[in-house]
Amino acid sequence: MSLRVMVVDDHPLWRDAVERDLAAAGLEVVAVAATGREALARFPAARPDVVVLDLQIPEPDGVQVTAAIARLDPSARVLILSASGEQADVLAAVTAGATGYLVKSASREELLDAVRRTAAGDAVFTPGLAGLVLGEFQRRSDEPDPGEAQLTDRETEVLKLVAKGLSYRQIAERLVLSHRTVQNHVQNTLRKLQMHNRVELTRYALERGLDDDS
Repeated sequence: MSLRVMVVDDHPLWRDAVERDLAAAGLEVVAVAATGREALARFPAARPDVVVLDLQIPEPDGVQVTAAIARLDPSARVLILSASGEQADVLAAVTAGATGYLVKSASREELLDAVRRTAAGDAVFTPGLAGLVLGEFQRRSDEPDPGEAQLTDRETEVLKLVAKGLSYRQIAERLVLSHRTVQNHVQNTLRKLQMHNRVELTRYALERGLDDDS
């Protein structure tokens, strides 16, 4: 079966050129989009195997779209095709869930090869970027794990109540704390666990059985 590809880029000439190259190579371009909003709106019906995505697109940006796609369909692959080869952009994209990262100076052949390899689950990078990514993640792996051991007793106590679905006000009443103090504990816990919202915190706590009464 032909690979199903979605192309997201806000520059019409570039987007059209990528679409033509993919189609000429026998890949099926199932959708195109110029903004992050359009991409996320068209993604569910398009069901692409690979999303070829620019980072610098109107909101939500490419990193945010990558993270959203990872939540919508973990089997879909994202290949970033960006003018930027900056370390911060590459790491942000990979951390969000991108499988590969090419800069726009890549040749047509490199792009086609990257799309096919990305679909197969390979990590594909413009030469020089792979070492950067591996080095950064190795550095992170050498750091202490952000887990329960780094939470204070009070933060763990608040986390357990978050997992039970209690509101900040309910937690404050239960623990005889101020509403602001509870918010501060939750924000500190999010920072320590490198998470972004209560949904992620709740999933984390449930996976570790912290919602149990024991």
